[in-house]
This record gives sequence, structure tokens and C-alpha cells, in this order.
Amino acid sequence: MPDSGQDHTTDLVLCNPAFFGSKPDMIIKGGMIVASKMGDANASIPTTQPVCYQPMFAAHGKAKQEACLTFVSKAAFDAGIKDAYGLEKNVVPVHGCRNISKKAMVWNDRTPKLTVDPETYKVTVDGEEITSRPAEKLPLTQLYSLF
Repeated sequence: MPDSGQDHTTDLVLCNPAFFGSKPDMIIKGGMIVASKMGDANASIPTTQPVCYQPMFAAHGKAKQEACLTFVSKAAFDAGIKDAYGLEKNVVPVHGCRNISKKAMVWNDRTPKLTVDPETYKVTVDGEEITSRPAEKLPLTQLYSLF
């Protein structure tokens, strides 16, 4: 998190668990709704199709700037980059990111040697051939985008 001296913001995506990762119901940034699913504005019931994502309160006017953060270096922040460039979004300095590497990733810290034989398309990881079976299930595909 940036050390801005301000309250931290949280982005939130609300969704039906069955559609997690593919179709959020509502997107909230900085405490304001940015986008949400809405049906036809001329309909007499609220569940009409098609339901499309529409820009909401935080996507209009000055709210766009209030719902966003622009991350800059500490030197740029100290030099007054927000005023110098006339930026309207909130500007915060980042810190502690110079020494981050692959080793800092908790679940993805390996850097194996990958090779692909251009003739046979065999893939090896650290000299060991890897294969995969055809998928039996394909989550988050066309079935989730019908309606």
C-alpha cells in the first residue's frame, strides 16, 4: 500500500459466486459505484434482458478523479507532479518496490528453465518433459456469457 498519509482505499467487486471471475454485479472503487449491471431503462420490470454493464455514479464528472489513484515515484511526488501537470486524480507515492523480484511472490517464486522443441513441440521444465490431458471442464467459457 502506498504511504500517502491518507486513508487507504479499497476496490471491491460484488458478484454472484456462480459467476465469480467472469460477471461481476457491481464494481466499487474508492467507496463509490463505478459500474453495475442494468436492464433496459424502458422496461416495466427490473429484470429485463439484456442486462448490460452501465457506468454509474463514480464514472461521471469529478467523481472519476476521486475514485482513482495515480501512483508516482517519491521524487515525482515531492517535486509536485500533480500541480505541475495539472492532474486531477489523487496522486500518491509508492515505496518499497525497488527490491521486489520473483522471489518475493509467495505462490509463484520459481524461475525454471523452460524449453520447447520446435520439431516435436515437447515442453520441458528443468529438463523434465511435461504433458497435460485434454480438459474435461471449461469454466468461465461461453456458458457463462449466454445471459
